[in-house]
Formats: sequence, structure tokens, C-alpha cells
Amino acid sequence: PDLRSGAHHAGHATVGPKICAPCRFVRTARLCIAYEEGGGTMIPATFDYVRPADLDETLRILSDHAGEAKLLAGGYSLIPLLKLRFASPALLVDLRDVKGLDAITRTGDEFRIGGRVTHRHIFEDVALTHALPIVHDAAGGIGDPQVRNWGTIGGSCAHADPSSDWPAVLIALGASIVCRSATGERVVPAREFFLDTFQTAIEPTEVLTEIRIGVPGPRSGGAYSKLERRAGDFATVGAAVQLQLDGSGRIDHVGVGLTAVGATPFAGTKAEAILLGATPDAALFTKAGEAGAAESSPVKDGHGPVDYKLAMVREMIVRSLERAVERASSAR
Repeated sequence: PDLRSGAHHAGHATVGPKICAPCRFVRTARLCIAYEEGGGTMIPATFDYVRPADLDETLRILSDHAGEAKLLAGGYSLIPLLKLRFASPALLVDLRDVKGLDAITRTGDEFRIGGRVTHRHIFEDVALTHALPIVHDAAGGIGDPQVRNWGTIGGSCAHADPSSDWPAVLIALGASIVCRSATGERVVPAREFFLDTFQTAIEPTEVLTEIRIGVPGPRSGGAYSKLERRAGDFATVGAAVQLQLDGSGRIDHVGVGLTAVGATPFAGTKAEAILLGATPDAALFTKAGEAGAAESSPVKDGHGPVDYKLAMVREMIVRSLERAVERASSAR
């Protein structure tokens, strides 16, 4: 049933408007899939399990089982779906033994983050977070320590929860996502990767191997701000901003990413258009916030009504802009 219609599972308690208790973790999901008949126990359907030794073997397995396999990295997105049978793959492919996907490196003017890099690893990487403080903002606010220790950036992006943090940040940064299959490699801009609720551009035979982010130029800064009901929660509203100032102090480059206020995280292109070439000040930030709110389409749920969320879009954009400009002004 469509959560926006107020429907929920028969016999299940309601947690606030339009959200049923067993599906609480879905948060802003548009659709709610009923339990299997027989009592709604949180036991996954039967599946086969394999732990390939390397990436080539993984890709062969995916090619042989196209559309039937799911990849397991940290498991913090997939395991709840398996328990509730929102996902019922015939084969689970565990990536824990696959080497080469868990490093953060700098190659020329690019940072490269492996798909199995954990949120904690990102948070603690000094070179990456010094160059890109927005990444530090996001990584430090994801879940609790256990989630940050096991959850991965690749898993988060492939899962594509409409309220997740990384997609908005990668969109603002103009990042690229690398998908590899047995036949080759594709580099997909983050702005083209997130297609719809829990839907991405990755193919069933591909592995998300890497995320590439350009090293920012001088006088660059970014910030990620999110409203959350409790520390570490999924965002009720989230806004990411990355910008660069020119020699006269005007905004020479800008990216804005928004999360939890649409079917999928998206670029705030109207806000970007207002900001580009302008001199930063409070009036400009307010105008950009209004533009971002106009692009958003939140739904009423247990986190708040639509008007409240739109007001928070404006507020989170303003906060991120203020912090991003502050960081850019002090950057060399």
C-alpha cells in the first residue's frame, strides 16, 4: 500500500501518520510490502550463500546468476530487508574476502574511496577529511558506532535509501561512481546514479567498486547539515553544499544535494543557479533556501508535516551555505 494514503499492514500498530510499526526502519519509503503469509516472523527466505575469493570470481558469479544475487558488504542495509522479506535473493554474495575495495587513496587530482570502505574509516582518514570537511560531517553523523564500524559507503549508495546521507553529499561534490562487471567498467556521475526510491543505475551483474571525488581547488569549502529526531538517525531533511570562491569572493562553483525530501536524493539545481556567480550574504542564502524548498517534495509522516519539512529544507540549506563559505574563506 502507498504510505501516503495512510494505509498500513492489517493488524499492525501505527507509528505516527502513515507508518506501520514493523516497517519503521523504511522511514520515508514510498511503498510498504506486506509480510509473507503465515505470521510475519522476521526470518529471511531460503537462499544460497557464497564468499568469493576475489573480484573476478565475484563478477563471474554475478554474470552466472544475473538478477538472482545480492551483494553483502556491511549488511546494515540488506539484512533488515532480508529479515522482513522485502528482498529475497536466491544467492547472497559476501564480499568480505574480496581485497582491493577497502582503501582510500589519492591519485593525482582525485580521491578514490573503495566500495567496502566503512563510514568510520572515512571519518578517521585525515587527508580526505582535511581536504573535504563535508565528508567528515556526513560520516560522523551516520548511525551509532556499530553502524559506522560495519556499514560501507558502497552499500549505502547501492541501497539508495531516499533519506540516506551519502547520496546528497556525493551529488554536491560532483562525485563519480564506478561500476564494474565481467565485461568492463562504467563511471557514472552521482547525479545520474540515483534514479528513484531504492533504485540506482547499477546493473545486476555489476559491483560498485569505487567512488571518485575531485580534490577541491583553493578557497573551497563544503558542509552537510541534517535534521534528525535522534543523533545518528536517518535524515528528516538533509542538505549538502560544496562551493568554491573566486578571487573577488564570488561563488565560482557550487553543488547542492538534498535528501529525505523526494523519491530519491537529488541535486538542488535551482538553488545552484541562484548561487553561481553571486556574492555570498544572508539574503542570497535565504533565496537559495527558498529555491531548494521549491524543488522538494516531502511527504507527511511520523517525522513531521510537509510545511515543517519545507521550512527545514530552507534552514538546512542556509546552515550548510554559511558553514561552507566560512570554510572556503579560511581555506588556502
